[in-house]
Amino acid sequence: LPRPHFTPRSLIPSFTLLPPSHSSLTLIPSLTRDDIPFRVNWPGTELSLPTTGVLYKEDNYIIMTTVDKEKYKCLLPLIASGNEEEEKDYKGPTPGELLEPLFKQSSCSYRIESYWTYEVCHGKHIRQYHEEKETGQKINIQEYYLGNMIMKNPSSEPGIPTKNIEGQMTPYYPVELGNGTPCSLRQNLPRSSTVMYICHPEAKHEILSVAEVTTCEYEVVILTPLLCNHPKYRFRASPVNDIFCQSLPGSPLKPHNLEQLEKQQEMLKMPFRRVKEEEMPSSKEEKFSSIHKPVAVGSHQLLTVGTTHISKLTDEQLIKEFLSGSYCFHGGVGWWKYEFCYGKYVHQYHEDKESGKTSVVVGTWSKEEHIEWSRKNAARTFYLREDGTQTVRMVSHFYGNGDVCDLTDKPRQVTVKLKCKESDSPHAVTIYMLEPHSCQYILGVESPVICKILDTADEYGLLSVPS
Repeated sequence: LPRPHFTPRSLIPSFTLLPPSHSSLTLIPSLTRDDIPFRVNWPGTELSLPTTGVLYKEDNYIIMTTVDKEKYKCLLPLIASGNEEEEKDYKGPTPGELLEPLFKQSSCSYRIESYWTYEVCHGKHIRQYHEEKETGQKINIQEYYLGNMIMKNPSSEPGIPTKNIEGQMTPYYPVELGNGTPCSLRQNLPRSSTVMYICHPEAKHEILSVAEVTTCEYEVVILTPLLCNHPKYRFRASPVNDIFCQSLPGSPLKPHNLEQLEKQQEMLKMPFRRVKEEEMPSSKEEKFSSIHKPVAVGSHQLLTVGTTHISKLTDEQLIKEFLSGSYCFHGGVGWWKYEFCYGKYVHQYHEDKESGKTSVVVGTWSKEEHIEWSRKNAARTFYLREDGTQTVRMVSHFYGNGDVCDLTDKPRQVTVKLKCKESDSPHAVTIYMLEPHSCQYILGVESPVICKILDTADEYGLLSVPS
């Protein structure tokens, strides 16, 4: 008899399964499938079965015996085969035909993030853009097309691809878009994207996510109700199937070893005790570490710094370490990640389990070169308050002498734009990288930490610890 498959959190070690004399033997193989998750429940003496969703029958059970001879009668869910029959008999429109109204309407979906806005005009193009308007100037638009026109219509049969969406393998219908803006990092090959259409009955064609899976190749996930008319793409509201185990006479309500294991897990989840003041090193004795302490960053949402990184750092200490270059910011969610150490360097890197870390020096700091650059460029941008006074809104710093670029045979260089951005989390950071010209970059860094030091900027945009 095959051993049933459970999710890790409900795994019960050292069980012997005794087959029932009923029809449940024919259902056991479904318990070994990895795409059907299960959860074991221990309801005690009173069992109230769910009235909706998966069905249960009194004669569909197995007897489980632990290594300690504890015995349990476990009621199994009936893994409905109705969906499979419905899928087999389906003669309706193909996924492409179901999505055709979306393509014919010339409709577009949008996703606004901290810097970029994404525009998906279905079946036509995907555009990534940012609009910026300086006082008294026209709107500057920075844009890239991540794909234009449909490259090919994928066949709807036989295999349907799936993607892990929030822990659940979800079927999707792919549409390939190519011929996007040339990518300088890939010998000017055009950018391309796969748009993954996923059934969601309450959606309105929203963009769920945009990800750069490899350099200049993107995946865009769209939620749409149109696909839900096809049984093979249908949304399944309750993916977890519950197994209910009740103890037989002479056995505890829950196996003894499992109770011990759960107690150990709870102990591990408990927060670490607070360090008493007398145990903390004196601030005079504590030297600022030269080890780079990364701040967790994501372009999809702001991620706050873990308390393990900053629990002993006051705002003043954090600012001192940032301005000394020992507290570095890390960001990026695509193929490339970025490391910015103030007054030191900007690196672009990719980590791979097999080939290790690939790193590119985008720019290094030279105070003299920056001052020379600031004489021709605006190192400070001001914001006019309602009371007529002005405050620094952003400072720009020049980092040159990066690694030599294959496309230009010149060193890479980057302009770092430090911008105040208020947030509920005082140590949240957003980082984004642009490449307006080959191997000439703009690195945007936005954080509440920067709000506290912008007004210290001198005529060259150089910052200092606030007095």
